[in-house]
Amino acid sequence: MINQMNQNDHTPNTFSDALKELQIGKLMRKSNITKSCGVSAYEVFQFLLLLAFQGKNLFRFLNSKHKDQTVSKNTYYRFLNETSYNWSKFLLLLAVKVTTAFDTLTRPERVKVLILDDSVIKRNRSKSVELLARIYDHVEHKCQKGFTLLTLGWSDGYSFIPTGFNMLSSANKSNRYNEVSSQIDHRTNGYKFRKESMMHKTEAAVLLIKNALKAGVKADYVLMDTWFTTEPMIADILETGLDAIGMLKQLKQRYTYKGKQYTLPELKKFISFEGARNIFGSLVVTTKTGIPVKIVFVRNRNKKSECLYILSTDISLSDAEIVRIYGNRWSIECFFKSSKSFLKLGTEFQSHNYGAMVSHTTIVFTRYIILEWIRRNQNDQKTYGELFFMFCEDIQDMDLTNALQSLMALFVEHISTLSADITSLIKSKVTEWMMSQASFIQALFGNICWES
Repeated sequence: MINQMNQNDHTPNTFSDALKELQIGKLMRKSNITKSCGVSAYEVFQFLLLLAFQGKNLFRFLNSKHKDQTVSKNTYYRFLNETSYNWSKFLLLLAVKVTTAFDTLTRPERVKVLILDDSVIKRNRSKSVELLARIYDHVEHKCQKGFTLLTLGWSDGYSFIPTGFNMLSSANKSNRYNEVSSQIDHRTNGYKFRKESMMHKTEAAVLLIKNALKAGVKADYVLMDTWFTTEPMIADILETGLDAIGMLKQLKQRYTYKGKQYTLPELKKFISFEGARNIFGSLVVTTKTGIPVKIVFVRNRNKKSECLYILSTDISLSDAEIVRIYGNRWSIECFFKSSKSFLKLGTEFQSHNYGAMVSHTTIVFTRYIILEWIRRNQNDQKTYGELFFMFCEDIQDMDLTNALQSLMALFVEHISTLSADITSLIKSKVTEWMMSQASFIQALFGNICWES
């Protein structure tokens, strides 16, 4: 399969073109993702990247009719488990390359944001997975066995690009079912990823933001949901030089307004809720540590008797602009949905090795980035589902194309052994048939030449 994919340079393949445009091989070498012998790391990576479009996981593919076109199963798993590869650097380099290119497609004054969110990767049937932990699922409101995929992404309001992630286990040892494997060399990138997985979620989030900015990702704001919008987190974000916009939860925190302290429900008495407006108004208040923030009161469409609170550390923004910018946060929810539904996030491999989960997650994120790169370059309004199924068909078309070309090559080779009169007649008939076909079929056999 790897060799087949590498021979497709003559076949129109948008996905392969994107790999070349983004210089994936060069980015892999910069991230120490190389192999000293055997099949190259780029070929293995390319195979795993395209695997989701085959409609099979690795196990099923290696047991299908294509198994003779692949290398051994161990080659793929050694690649996924390798501890020297710096997957976080690779993803960040790719994200910087793509976001820099997208920056040139929009006006300089257009707002760019970093979006922070997490999603649960369930492993409820697992027992021996490295760093497996008991985590709380805020969607289902119960504990699960698995990992918390903390993700940071960039958006310009049109595209979403993941810039980094942390496959969090648990900072609390009592919540971890298994620890780091004793076979992991402490000097490797793989061990560094494992140590970072045991950080507190807020610490890991701030580290992702700092790494993205240090690498060259440009943004104006960090967008967060209610879990992250706390005063310590806001202070840490401000230290990075960015402003924060996030949804607030009605907790016991108090804000100072006109010299007095109020909770969020108590601040509502200063706002008029009459009329059919969606944005009722805003107040500029200070937090407990003296950080000035603007709180915008927005209608809750799901429960009209309540309102939502959106906090912004940039008090110069209008109420409508704060709500508009915060609306970009929805793109990360679409990202998680697409990655899990179409790109096999968390389901394609069921490895016990933590490093394999990190490398596979990077591969899934790379799939998403490439699909977004193609969509943006084509100025296409296709959804990710449509793009996914389009490439599934494209991969199948590539197999059919190779089969037809191989068949024609064998045919040409065979008739060359026949008598001159018969050969001339066959050539004439085949040429007539080819000329009567559609242009895309003629293009398949453009390289065929008749020997005299």
